[in-house]
Amino acid sequence: MADWKYTPAPLEPPPSYETTASIPPKSPTTKIPLPRAPLPLDLPWIRSIRGRRIILASASPRRRQLLAQIGLSNLSVIPSTVPEAFSKTLSPFEYVLQTATQKAMTVYSSQIDSPDGEPALVIAADTVVVSPRGQILEKPRSEADHIAMLKGLRDSISHKVYTAVVVMAPLTSARDPGYALESTVEETTVRFGSDVSDELILSYVRTREGADKAGGYGIQGIGAILVDRVEGSFDNVVGLPLRPTLALIETVLRDDEDLVDEFAEAAEEE
Repeated sequence: MADWKYTPAPLEPPPSYETTASIPPKSPTTKIPLPRAPLPLDLPWIRSIRGRRIILASASPRRRQLLAQIGLSNLSVIPSTVPEAFSKTLSPFEYVLQTATQKAMTVYSSQIDSPDGEPALVIAADTVVVSPRGQILEKPRSEADHIAMLKGLRDSISHKVYTAVVVMAPLTSARDPGYALESTVEETTVRFGSDVSDELILSYVRTREGADKAGGYGIQGIGAILVDRVEGSFDNVVGLPLRPTLALIETVLRDDEDLVDEFAEAAEEE
């Protein structure tokens, strides 16, 4: 009997049955074009700030990617350097809101007279993961802490993720205090799979993906393998709820009476 030899599976998925007969075989030199990126959202208020200075008061690459998806790709990334020292005895809602507000105010104040020009918009956010007992979970301090944190989230029925978003824009009018500020806090419930094994948790921890994330996992990456279901906004768990953020940006821009005409002109161009 000949020795059995393992043959690896093809890297590409098989074609569908419906199209197999109509697709000619590919030659080895055939180049498959990359899919074209979608066009950015074309909204009047986005057009009104296009080319102006927009600051993301966060070093999070995930938040930057989410904003790029809606057309805000040319961002200045200026994280707040003020320590986040609010008491963990605050409710999660108050904690994330105060932290995000501090980030926005600190960066706005430091950049209002910047030689790079006054920002048209400052966007700040803060996300926390909260255990069923109401404990605000920090980034894991060690591998052992990371493992214990994820086991605790698995063994609980569910946990909460809160993200606060704060958006600021300077007012061209003389109205006090000279800027518009709007905020929101979004809540999402996340449940880990009850069949997530200790072995899987250890394997995930050693990827180091969740080492720099509050709660110890990244749902947009390998960490999705731990999650059974999400009730609420998925991008809120990633770190920036997009639809509420869009609403805040539009609101702060409309707060400036001098921008009303710009909105009207942008709408007429549609």
